[in-house]
Amino acid sequence: MNCLHSSAMGRQRGAALVVAMLVFAMCTALIVAMKSDFTRLYQRSANIFLAEQAYAYLRGAEELAGIALRVDYDQDQQQEQPQDDLQEIWAQPTTPYALDEGGWLLGSLEDLQGRFNLNSLAGEAREEQRFTASQAQFIRLLQALEEPLVSELEAIQITAAVADWLDSDGRPRPEGAEDDYYLSRSPALRSADQPMASVSELRAVAYVTPEIFTALQPWVTVWPRSPTTLNINTAPMMVLRSINSDKDLSPLSEADAKSLVADREEAGFADLDAFLANPVFDGRRDNMTATRALLGQSSSYFLLQAEVEVADRNMRLYSVLQRSGRNVAALSRASGGR
Repeated sequence: MNCLHSSAMGRQRGAALVVAMLVFAMCTALIVAMKSDFTRLYQRSANIFLAEQAYAYLRGAEELAGIALRVDYDQDQQQEQPQDDLQEIWAQPTTPYALDEGGWLLGSLEDLQGRFNLNSLAGEAREEQRFTASQAQFIRLLQALEEPLVSELEAIQITAAVADWLDSDGRPRPEGAEDDYYLSRSPALRSADQPMASVSELRAVAYVTPEIFTALQPWVTVWPRSPTTLNINTAPMMVLRSINSDKDLSPLSEADAKSLVADREEAGFADLDAFLANPVFDGRRDNMTATRALLGQSSSYFLLQAEVEVADRNMRLYSVLQRSGRNVAALSRASGGR
C-alpha cells in the first residue's frame, strides 16, 4: 500500500511540474509578445513625436521667413522707387541655426518671380506674330540649356505643347499636342486644359524628355497662377539669357548674361531703362516693346526651402509664400520632396 501511495504521489508531482513548466512557457511567450508590442508602440510614438517636433521647427522657419519679408517691405517703403534685389535681407545666405535639444535648422528664400512662369505660355499671338512675347522667351530659355542641347525646332515644339496643355480650346497648335496625342500614349491621358499646379506636370507634356525636365526645373515656376513680371534684379543668369528682341528666338550668349549680372551686382538696376541701357542690348533696344512688358523689379512670390535635423533625423519643408503689403501667407507646402 505504501508503495502504491508513493507512486501516485510521484505521478502527481510530475504532472504538477509539467503544468508549471507549461504555465511558465506561456507566460514567457506572452511577456516576449508584450515586450515586442511595447517596443513597436514606443518606437512609433517616438517617431511621431520627433516628426511633430521637426515640423514645428520648420513652421518656425516659415514664420521667420515671413518676418524677413515684412522687414524688407518696411524698408522698401522708405525708398523713392521700391524694388526687390539680391542685396536685401531675405536674399542673404544663411547658416545652420543650432537647436537647444541638439541638431540644427536651416532655411533660405528664393524669389519665384526670378524664374520663368510656365503658366504665361497659354496666350495666343497676334495675327502678325507667330509667338507671344512669353512664348518667344521660353523658346530662348530652352535653347540656353547646356545639357541636353535643344534645337530651335525642338524648343518651338515643346513651347507649343505646353501652350496646348494650358489652354482650354482643345485645338492643337501647328507644332503642339492635344488629347489625340496623349490618348495614344501608354498610359493614356488627357491634356490638362488649365493652368499648371506644379512644375512636375511638365513631365507629362509632349516632347519633354526626362533630361530636358531635369535641366529646366531650376529655372521655371507655376507661381503665381496669373503670371506677373519677371524680376530682372533676381533672375539668375540662365533666365536672363532668355531676354532678347521681340523677333529674335536665339538666347543671349553666356558672356552677355554675365555682363548683365555684373551690371546689377551692387544694388540691382535703378529701373528698366538702366537695364536696357546695357551694351548687350545695342541694336536690339528699339525692338523690345513686347519683351519689356514682361519685365519688372518687384516680387510678391517666394519659395522657402527649410531643413531641420532632430535626433539625427532630417526633414524638409518647401513653402510658397505670397507677400501682399505686410501680410505674408503660405499658398502651398510640401514636405520631403520638391
